[in-house]
Amino acid sequence: MKHDFILIVEDDTAIRNLICMALEIEKYEYHAAYNGSQALIEATSQNPDIILLDLGLPDIDGIEIIKKVRGWSKVPIIVISARSEDKDKIDALDAGADDYITKPFSTTELLARIRSTYRRIKYLKSTLQQEVSEFTNGKLKIDYLLQTAFVENQCIHLTPIEYKILCLLAQNIGRVLTHAYMTKEIWGSALESDVASLRVHVATLRKKIDAENRSNPYITTHVGIGYCMQKLDE
Repeated sequence: MKHDFILIVEDDTAIRNLICMALEIEKYEYHAAYNGSQALIEATSQNPDIILLDLGLPDIDGIEIIKKVRGWSKVPIIVISARSEDKDKIDALDAGADDYITKPFSTTELLARIRSTYRRIKYLKSTLQQEVSEFTNGKLKIDYLLQTAFVENQCIHLTPIEYKILCLLAQNIGRVLTHAYMTKEIWGSALESDVASLRVHVATLRKKIDAENRSNPYITTHVGIGYCMQKLDE
């Protein structure tokens, strides 16, 4: 069974290997980062579905990592730390962590927390699909039932690919989506030709939805990374 992607951020080799082994047994896909700098690079380039984060990293404190990631992503973050004081847990959760496990820990507990997180993700996605039939951001509106987009109540003609890109960005509003993530979602692959096609489609999509709003566009480019739909006021 294929699971979603997990990013492990842990500088202790023994603990990192323990976590990797536990995930391998359960057939989770994962990647490991050894310090904070690498973690931030992996978080933006790999678009993990869950981050397992140690706070005591050699270069950047884990709390700062959480704050930086929360600046552009809502990815669930499970902290795994030797810091056991309540203040440490509160600081991490206040910064945006979703869960907190204190070292030493059992792999059984860790896997249970991961399963619980995946259940929450699945529930939120299913609730969104069932209850939300319309998306509104500033003067942009998407009617999912009609599969139609409007700007200032004017219907915008979009190709199927443009509509799919728009919905993908809307459903991840405020989150930077990498080129690889978007091409996999749109075409099921991440070839160079797919990335080139993505740029062309995003360019034409922008011309259609940002024609009257070029100074404050809905879709922003993160050079070398990908695209993000920013939240706009009315």
